[in-house]
Amino acid sequence: MLNTVRYDGPAGTPLLIAHGLFGSARNWGVIAKRLSADRPVIVVDMRNHGNSPWFDSQSYADMAADLAEVIDQPMDVLGHSMGGKAAMVLALKHPEKLRRLIVADIAPVPYQHTQMGPLSAMRRVDPAKVSNRNDAKEQLGELEPGVADFLLQSLDMKDKRWRLNLDVLESDMPQIVGFPDVTGIFDGPTLFLSGANSSYVLPEHRPIIRSLFPNAKFAKIPGAGHWLHAEKPREFEAAATAFLNMPAAG
Repeated sequence: MLNTVRYDGPAGTPLLIAHGLFGSARNWGVIAKRLSADRPVIVVDMRNHGNSPWFDSQSYADMAADLAEVIDQPMDVLGHSMGGKAAMVLALKHPEKLRRLIVADIAPVPYQHTQMGPLSAMRRVDPAKVSNRNDAKEQLGELEPGVADFLLQSLDMKDKRWRLNLDVLESDMPQIVGFPDVTGIFDGPTLFLSGANSSYVLPEHRPIIRSLFPNAKFAKIPGAGHWLHAEKPREFEAAATAFLNMPAAG
């Protein structure tokens, strides 16, 4: 069972949040707490991340099964990046477990990029020889702005280890940046919420999105990139809340 962090809220449909690659539930703490003003919120550590168990696979079928195990009643589900792909596979395989779906800045398509840069940077760090986070940041080397601080949230200074299964994340990177062949349709309300400055969800992706999620709607957050929830948290929260609180059709 995945590690979960729960935020109590008023009675209603709970919201489940699935983070992206190299992330953890703690990355979503502020947003989850604010969203819990309207509903209970559950944030998971995905497999091989945070305080969840380590496994020898990072496939989307396995990640979707992990999420299904957490859901004990129909829930709303929000997933970002890798978590968004896992949430989509969950919705396609187990549509009865979801009421609404929010997919944050990702599409159900394979991508050509790789995330080996940050992974290689983490391998340069020797946690046993790190006395503080500044030491670790220096060992990470040059990364895009904000990436080093994000990665260091997964460095356990007390136990001198990464809370990430780097070996499996590296071996399964082709699956992580890809998307599985999966049949099914989720016809519940779905929001593809993207950063206006991001190129992860493109107009040419809409036909495949609509074939799998026929009730999909699309929205963009101005001034935000792929990390839209971190770059524009208030706007992200407002968009998510408006969608989750929309009256049911019919």
